[in-house]
Amino acid sequence: MTVDKKILIKLYLLFIPIAYFSYLFHEFGHWIVGEFLGNDMIYSLNYVWPKGGYYLDESHNLFVSIGGPAFTILLAVFALLTLEKYSTIYAYPILFFQFVLRFFSLVFGGFSQQDEARVSSIMGLGTYTIGIIILIILVLIVIRASYKLKIDLKHNGYFFTVSILSQLLVIATYKIIGL
Repeated sequence: MTVDKKILIKLYLLFIPIAYFSYLFHEFGHWIVGEFLGNDMIYSLNYVWPKGGYYLDESHNLFVSIGGPAFTILLAVFALLTLEKYSTIYAYPILFFQFVLRFFSLVFGGFSQQDEARVSSIMGLGTYTIGIIILIILVLIVIRASYKLKIDLKHNGYFFTVSILSQLLVIATYKIIGL
């Protein structure tokens, strides 16, 4: 990959607002599904829950849990389509971060506590099935975009590191401010 250093710095800095937006968009997926199903939902930076402490119907837990990962994939696909149509490197951090968002949460956030594990368990598919499927989808999107933009493994390593740091910033914000 041959990119001007100024553009690389811009790309690295772009990960910070993308991280916040991605968390909000993922949680919006949960919120919109819950609200659509008739639940009065509470929305925060890293968590959505029914205001009354329970869903109107037990099945809503499955659908609300699917909402976040579905919106994460939707955002990655949108960024890939933008990248494909306009060949812009500025769409790459958006789709790349979606992979890191789910990877980090699943690996370091306690897999059994994540949306994908909850969906897998409710559907009787074991704990890891949905998480693995979602990670594969997101990895394939990253591979396609990397190939299109000719981004090598070294630069993806840098993007991964910046993504993790951005994610830690979001988590720190959530812990300190409690958004």
